[in-house]
Amino acid sequence: MTSIVIVGGGTAGWLTAAIIAAKNSHLKHGQNAVQISLIESPDVKNLGVGEGTWPTMRETLRSIGISERELLKKCNASFKQASKFVNWHTQNNHYYHPFTLPSSYGAFNLAEHWQPSNEQDFADFVCAQSAACEQALAPKLSTMKDYAFALNYGYHLDANKFVALLQSHCETVFGVNYIQDHVQGVVNDKDGYISHLNLKDRGTVEGDMFIDCSGFTSILIDKHYGIPFKTCSDVLFNDRAIAAQVEHADDKTEIASSTIATAQSNGWIWDIALQNRRGIGYVYSSRFETDSNAEVSLKRYIEQDPKLARSDVSTRTIKFTPGYRQKFWHKNCVAIGVSAGFVEPLEATAMVLIEKSAQWVSEQITNDHKAMNVLAKRFNSVTTERWIEIVDFLKLHYVLSDRKDSEYWCAHREANSIPETLKESLILWRTQSPWLYESMNRFELFSSASKQFVLYGMQFKTSHQQLLNQQTDTTKRLNRIRDENYLLKQQLIKQLPTNREYLANLS
Repeated sequence: MTSIVIVGGGTAGWLTAAIIAAKNSHLKHGQNAVQISLIESPDVKNLGVGEGTWPTMRETLRSIGISERELLKKCNASFKQASKFVNWHTQNNHYYHPFTLPSSYGAFNLAEHWQPSNEQDFADFVCAQSAACEQALAPKLSTMKDYAFALNYGYHLDANKFVALLQSHCETVFGVNYIQDHVQGVVNDKDGYISHLNLKDRGTVEGDMFIDCSGFTSILIDKHYGIPFKTCSDVLFNDRAIAAQVEHADDKTEIASSTIATAQSNGWIWDIALQNRRGIGYVYSSRFETDSNAEVSLKRYIEQDPKLARSDVSTRTIKFTPGYRQKFWHKNCVAIGVSAGFVEPLEATAMVLIEKSAQWVSEQITNDHKAMNVLAKRFNSVTTERWIEIVDFLKLHYVLSDRKDSEYWCAHREANSIPETLKESLILWRTQSPWLYESMNRFELFSSASKQFVLYGMQFKTSHQQLLNQQTDTTKRLNRIRDENYLLKQQLIKQLPTNREYLANLS
């Protein structure tokens, strides 16, 4: 039997427990059986700000046995179909980064043929999802089964309620051993692997693998092993967030289909609509903005929205250093969640990294230290590449901005703040659109479509000189795709319910 000990609850701890337990639930007895314990301090409150997921969460929920209807009802959840970026390129403009891929994606690169004409917004040209988002439509019909869709989607959810759902599911369905106590000591064996933890009230807890989900405290990976933290504050400047929860003005208020990210002079404001409220927060850099000014900006945003019940808005401030560990798996300790790294929630990467990391561990469980060292090396390599990719992709949003209204935006475009990997990509993208074979990394998080949505949403110019002579050969195909998209938009707008209508009819 392999004993896995998770230190820390929250989304990272309980989602990791659920993924590992579900993957190994068929192994009840014998040497391959897996036993999971989760230790959580009774004094620690969940960070509770990660309210957006990727479409990957649908398969994760299916695999761990939680129905979509249960999630929607118990977590005040709604559908997320895109990110909407407001005022990022210049003031008074917006663009969408939708979850649905461009039409004919994989067989035909529409970006190569959209750029020369700029007839309409790129996202609107290549798929129907932005039109659905503009009308706050659901991504599916009420008659569709759990996780089926007309338009690809993830979720907006109440993070604390999601944790409660995961915990209940882990304890009742998978038999995860839940221990509320303080970790007071970490003891190694003679080879430097963790052998057991000393708890304040419950004695010792032994294990074969230890997973650090203790958030910013990082009890195992940092406090015990001292694995260095690699800051990226020279690239991504934001290190503060002020968060608020505000009720809808009434129960008929529309529920937005996208996370709305509105650029400010010294940061940006997230706006996430759940069934009963909106989660709104201001992400900013302490180098360019004071906490008091940030709070004023956030409250001004809230006060100017007639769709919100604005009385008695309370806020809380989260301070963080953007970056990630130099290693994530050391000896028999794996860091997952905030203990592994944290950056601003611009593209909702926190939850998907938990999913990907937990899935990897769930398929590679061993108590053989030699095998574990090989797995650790591979896990560290892949996870480091993912963090580099995330930093580059987030920085891309800032580099492409044409805002000149503050030092904050100008500093983001300074050459010494742009990673070399991103500089190289930008060189390529000036002559060719991102496409399937640009990267050979099978663990890549962001598809070429995602890069296209951001690049061309931000008015980036690709020359495509080698394609200019081919335009007449593709005119018929382009016209067909354009006509199909137009018809699809009309059908979806006519048939799909609004988010509010769909959620009100949940049985």
